[in-house]
Amino acid sequence: MNKPGERLALHGGLPTREAALPYGRQCLDDDDIAAVVNVLRSDWLTCGPKVAEFERGFADFVGADEAVSVSSGTAALHAAMYGMSIGPGDEVIVPAMTFAASANAVVFQGATPVFADVDPDTLLLGPTQVLGKITPRTKAIMAVDYAGQPCEYDALRAVADRYGLALIADSCHSLGGSYKGRPVGSLADVSVFSFHPVKHITTGEGGMVTTNDAALANRMRCFRNHGITADFRQREQQGSWFYEIVDLGYNYRLTDFQCVLGMSQLRKLPGWVRRRQQIARQYDAAFSACPVINPLGGRQEVSHAYHLYVVRLDLSRLNATRAEVFAALRAEGVGVNVHYIPVHLHPFYRNRFGTGPGLCEVAESAYEQIVTLPVFPGMTNADVADVVSGLCKVVRAWAAEERRACQQGCSRCN
Repeated sequence: MNKPGERLALHGGLPTREAALPYGRQCLDDDDIAAVVNVLRSDWLTCGPKVAEFERGFADFVGADEAVSVSSGTAALHAAMYGMSIGPGDEVIVPAMTFAASANAVVFQGATPVFADVDPDTLLLGPTQVLGKITPRTKAIMAVDYAGQPCEYDALRAVADRYGLALIADSCHSLGGSYKGRPVGSLADVSVFSFHPVKHITTGEGGMVTTNDAALANRMRCFRNHGITADFRQREQQGSWFYEIVDLGYNYRLTDFQCVLGMSQLRKLPGWVRRRQQIARQYDAAFSACPVINPLGGRQEVSHAYHLYVVRLDLSRLNATRAEVFAALRAEGVGVNVHYIPVHLHPFYRNRFGTGPGLCEVAESAYEQIVTLPVFPGMTNADVADVVSGLCKVVRAWAAEERRACQQGCSRCN
């Protein structure tokens, strides 16, 4: 346990941890490796049988009729935009607090992202924020399950149905979560997932789109394969060489060895989500009496998947900026991160669409205060304790008044 007044590692003191702890990390075991090796020794490295097997298993897991695998979460977002026929002249409502790919996919299709603010407690897009952004050009709402907490899908569905809009779920953070007992992946017209190494399961890089619309799924499968109506394996089975390109598509295919890795990982997902939730509860308890460290709000009707554990820092109680706190935590061996710079503040969007500060004030204010703490299934309880100890050490060192940061009795800082 760090002692009051202990010098920060940033200023030459001993760090909380010798080995840095990242904010996220993949979990791989011998079963995963063996599954990949078996496919590498097979006849099919891509366009083979494991692609359809992974899609079927994933669809069943999330309660959807169809799943379409692609090469990344960004490709999944792009395929969803294409599948929903988003194009020039259309607008898609996107929350400002998300990774840029959510909005980029709209731009890929020649449409316009319309940035909406977020709820100040959860940083999620809600019906209140959506209603003020709908115009005659609006074609879809993109709900982003920021940090792993599902959005208010019933309320968003009601708005979408009222105005004749498509509802798209960017569920890249929330695989394994649920809303009112319904699994993420079955809550919108299309749902999008990422299999990047820091996500809930990984295929190295990869993504998936789920839907209950078979025609839409086939349209996205064509899109991921150059716009070709049949892939190589289908032609091989038919004894045919003939194919047609019916639309402009991309090579967004996921390989068989990636798919078999995804299948192996999917079997372990429920346990991994439970571990993420356990870590989050440990953080919640540790910070419950510290007014400087404020976790995001949660709702009772959801099962939060905790891709990220995000806290707000009350900087009015500290003699430090968020940048200084960030640097100090990294020096302590706690690999914090920040998610995200609001998309409308990036130079591309400011120059292309004329966005800028003041457009989404809640997201902009939150960005100045938020820090993402490490959370991944491989963390031990000792790792969690190190994160708590390191953060409290930094907070204590920069308290605006002696012990003011924990004047309400934070057990970690007394």
